[in-house]
Amino acid sequence: MSSWRDAILNDFVPHVSKLTLVADPDALLTEEKLALELRNRGFDLIEFDDPVEFRYAYESKYRAIWDRGEHTDLVVILRLRDSELDALPYDLLRAGRKLAFDLGGLFPNLSYPVVEKLDRSFLDALFDAQKKSPPERMGDNATKDFILRHVFGIAAELIGNEVELLRVLLRLHYNKLDIPELLCARLIQVLNAHGDFQNWPLIEIVPDEEAFFLFLQERWPVFLGSVTSDDLVCEETSEYGLKYPGPDVLPFGHEDIRVYIDNLFVEGKLKPVRHPEISVEAHSWIRSGLAETSAADDDIRISRLLELVEKAVPTAEARYSDWLAFAMKWAELGALVHAGCRESEQARFRQIGGTLNDAFAEWLNGHYASLINLPPTNPVMLHHIPRRLVRELEDKPSARVALIVVDGLSLDQWVTIRQILREQDRSLVMRESATFAWIPTLTSVSRQAIFAGKPPIFYPSSINTTNNEGNLWRQFWEGAGLSRLDVGYQRGLGDGDVADALEAALNPGRTKAIGLVVDKVDKIMHGMQLGAAGMHNQIKQWCKEGFLSTLIGHLLKNDCLVWLTSDHGNIECRGIGRPSEGVIAETRGERARVYPTAELRASVAKSFTSAREWEPVGLPSGYYPLVADGSDAFIKEDEVTVGHGGISLEEVIVPLVKFERRAR
Repeated sequence: MSSWRDAILNDFVPHVSKLTLVADPDALLTEEKLALELRNRGFDLIEFDDPVEFRYAYESKYRAIWDRGEHTDLVVILRLRDSELDALPYDLLRAGRKLAFDLGGLFPNLSYPVVEKLDRSFLDALFDAQKKSPPERMGDNATKDFILRHVFGIAAELIGNEVELLRVLLRLHYNKLDIPELLCARLIQVLNAHGDFQNWPLIEIVPDEEAFFLFLQERWPVFLGSVTSDDLVCEETSEYGLKYPGPDVLPFGHEDIRVYIDNLFVEGKLKPVRHPEISVEAHSWIRSGLAETSAADDDIRISRLLELVEKAVPTAEARYSDWLAFAMKWAELGALVHAGCRESEQARFRQIGGTLNDAFAEWLNGHYASLINLPPTNPVMLHHIPRRLVRELEDKPSARVALIVVDGLSLDQWVTIRQILREQDRSLVMRESATFAWIPTLTSVSRQAIFAGKPPIFYPSSINTTNNEGNLWRQFWEGAGLSRLDVGYQRGLGDGDVADALEAALNPGRTKAIGLVVDKVDKIMHGMQLGAAGMHNQIKQWCKEGFLSTLIGHLLKNDCLVWLTSDHGNIECRGIGRPSEGVIAETRGERARVYPTAELRASVAKSFTSAREWEPVGLPSGYYPLVADGSDAFIKEDEVTVGHGGISLEEVIVPLVKFERRAR
């Protein structure tokens, strides 16, 4: 057996049964590659979560097909144990065969409570390790050590000095390896037993990427202060008011460490500092961590980022996490380019952008459908976010949750305003990630998915409007056990007094979940005549006025767990002409047109060969999008605008940020 997936796929032969009921308590069938393979074999996956929603999808999409005598391979996934399948409705039990899969069956000699905390993307490495070195039956600690060594490449007991420890932490946090808390605790336990790292703030910097980079950031000036003009480190250090305990001088100059440090400054994870006493050569590795007054620094950083992203464009076999990580780098580069750079750099940026958006569109064709049913632990799509917020409330019942949706904010525009927010509130901690918007990236499709907490197929009557968002948001939270009176919603935010704007939506004594729409960015976009650079400039000016910072601060002050996201991004695009379609298009956007039938869409698509007939994955029946690829737009030929609705990295991958107050 070459993969853990094979043990599951052997039970899925097309046309054996029109309906298969699967007890899947460990979310194995929704793992990205397995879900993709099942779909390639012709199986449709649908989760049995809400009985009413399931019944709607089941009856409207599948029962009608079966009544016509046609066959489909439908897999109903339940987060239940095998013994609980019998609680399903009788008509399902009568029509379907029953299967069950769990991690205990795949890894019988490892501790189940440990393995089940592992992100499913790491199961391949764990399964390979199990094949190569079949373990005896293990308890919790032995399983933790086995996973740390064979999955994450960490032999904790062999970490013997500061360089080795720093190298391990850099590899973990730079690559955003998602190590479960119980594995972090085990790593810390072993390191503390070692004795040489007692003064390191391990409990903070091992599990927390943000704390680790802050730890590095405050040590960087100390390191610079101890470097001679020959790049040699001296023993003397001075007092820098360090907030984190640990060694004053870290071994940044070691060859195993500095390979990471340069990239961290280039990618914006660390911030260069001013240090006029140091003189370094132009090509010194230290240069990226020094802030100069000349514009040459941005040019150097842009050049380095261009090199990085050009080499890092994900392949056709990439996971969604590869695209999310790449999008963060691309956003850092985009923010710099749109702030102003040489024409040669802009041309290279556009050229790389065209290539990567072609690759991204092809990847989406094959992989997008496999993202819909992923668990919401780390939200991969926008409709996963509310379910993550439910878990936040379950973990902290006394708290309340707030979701800010900045309509139309792209990932590179988030990078532009992030630094302003930091300057306006130094105590703000921003835990950044990214997530996929719904395609087509129209507000009525993607923003409603956020507030509904479900795919667009479940709100067909309002697919062309946003007027039902508040009701969808309240319905979601009622399903999660809150009263309608516990739920607030407000849109049209962006200016004015924050307390006044939230007066009707936020009752400090009662509100448990509040959804807020800040539409200022979207208004800027729809009035934009100056392209992407003009967008960045106006968004920056708006952010400096302080509304967003004040809003976040107000929510944190009211004990809210504050999250921010966007419904879609935007891209500077050029016209390829308007379709001559009369009234047959139900939605006529600059980057997306929507038709009631596939035939009408196909007739228009013939005249626009660069446009894409998007498969209506997760969309209501009678909703057939024709979307613009790359930087094309359905406007007057060669006219330039900033738009959304199509398929590009800038529109589809959007920011997801959790805000906290810094304890130190």
